[in-house]
Amino acid sequence: MTPPTPPSALNLETVRAELRRLGCYGLAAHAQTLLNEPWLARVIEIEATERARRSLKRRLDNARFGAFKPIADFDWDWPEKCDRGAIEELFSLAFLQEAANVVFVGNKGLGKTMLIKNLAHHAVLNGQSARFTLASDMLHDLAAQDSTLALGRRLRRYTSPRLLAIDEVGYLSYDTRYADLLFEVVTRRYESHRPILVTTNKVFSEWNQVFPNASCVGTLIDRLVHRAEILTLEGESYRLKEARSAPPPKPSPAPPPRASRANPHARTQRPAPAPHPD
Repeated sequence: MTPPTPPSALNLETVRAELRRLGCYGLAAHAQTLLNEPWLARVIEIEATERARRSLKRRLDNARFGAFKPIADFDWDWPEKCDRGAIEELFSLAFLQEAANVVFVGNKGLGKTMLIKNLAHHAVLNGQSARFTLASDMLHDLAAQDSTLALGRRLRRYTSPRLLAIDEVGYLSYDTRYADLLFEVVTRRYESHRPILVTTNKVFSEWNQVFPNASCVGTLIDRLVHRAEILTLEGESYRLKEARSAPPPKPSPAPPPRASRANPHARTQRPAPAPHPD
């Protein structure tokens, strides 16, 4: 455990600022009197550690990541095309400072979801807020709001986190209403310089198939890619590979013989005894 800072090393204004940041306003008001107390540095350390722990837990709960494999388990050799250097550079989180979106394009089963979950999780561990959602879940959630006021409140769920990760854009088709809702999320985040992580199985020229009747698709794509890094993964599904290499299931044991349905309680009849000779 790190030893507390010696009281002589504490600066009055620094101590006041730190105590206020931690919500210890009573102690901050008496900082001048407490400055030379030997326990003060330890109290500040304990409060700061506990505050950081609660903050991390809250951000992880709000992010809704669910279960996922760590990036150390990603098989870089499986995709036929995968820019490992560019992906690993994303973990510097420079794209957050640049407010640049990141779009992973590729067929299903290549690890796109694993990548954006790890990126978003890394951002949370580094003090940022994030939220992960399937595209269908987010759009259904927004479309279910029954008033403008309710929709505005629900939109903040997806526009206020520092980082939003939207998974599986392109796996389903949506009507114009859903396209407008995605456009609203992208636009609000674009204007507030809050980046988005996106996975899709369709190149942008095919997004008209996802939103076949929407007029906003072109503008939506423009705002999504204006400040964006687009990374393509190519190859066969890793899940399909695992399924092929899995051992065949063991055959189930044969069930025991069952009694006749007509009379399940009937006993097996014994043969009649031979007649006794006269």
